[in-house]
Amino acid sequence: MTQQVPSTEPELAGVRNFRDVGGLPTTDGRQVRPGRLFRSGHLAGATAADAAFLSSLGLHTIFDFRNAADLKLDGADVELPGVRNVNIPLTDPADGAEFWRMVRDGDLDQLRSLLADGRAAARMTGSYRSIIKERTAEHSRVLHALAEDSVPALMHCAAGKDRAGLSIAVALLAVGVEPEAIEADYLKSNDPHRRYPVRRSDNSPTGTPTEVMDLLSPLFDARAEYLAAAFETIEKTWGSTDTYLTEGLRLAPETRERLRARLLD
Repeated sequence: MTQQVPSTEPELAGVRNFRDVGGLPTTDGRQVRPGRLFRSGHLAGATAADAAFLSSLGLHTIFDFRNAADLKLDGADVELPGVRNVNIPLTDPADGAEFWRMVRDGDLDQLRSLLADGRAAARMTGSYRSIIKERTAEHSRVLHALAEDSVPALMHCAAGKDRAGLSIAVALLAVGVEPEAIEADYLKSNDPHRRYPVRRSDNSPTGTPTEVMDLLSPLFDARAEYLAAAFETIEKTWGSTDTYLTEGLRLAPETRERLRARLLD
């Protein structure tokens, strides 16, 4: 059974889904060093106390995977003195704009046509597959930065679940963390206190009744099937994780060793 080192997590008032991935075990008996790699939702709502805590982590770089539409909706991250902020959008700013307008404003019939009968979950698995296949340059950039000088690092998107979750998963694969441990960390985003709030606009005709919430649920869940689709895409596209890392992400053996030295005990 996979063992994880317990961690004490802060109670952040304005930042959801924060955690240190330290303690996750590798296949060769090592573990991720605490205090090196963090993940969360966006930092736009961070309180002064939240910012003080985040500043205490000694962060070198914050990787923000949100796009322009996200920034317009939630706002820019709080500024942390001395921390480098790197924005690497993992989806096009226009991608899904009409879709998310429907989520916010659409009536029940519109949402049924868009999300019912497995279509919402299919959209999520398709998105995970696309990010793995089409965003190799972005993931390569992140991993090379981590190997050089960018730790301690915090990765986040809007909810800290999908884009950040995949980017964390890729980094963990690169240093040899057990896939079961990667999945267990990913699924923590379902904890009630971590979940991103479902947003429906004030003028949405149905508010948030039970059926609407059921239709939207696959979009806001972290599901093992989503992450499995990403791992399956690696295998189908590149044949193995090692080939994905070396050919897809252009990680030379010496770069992977530097990455392991920076992230592992």
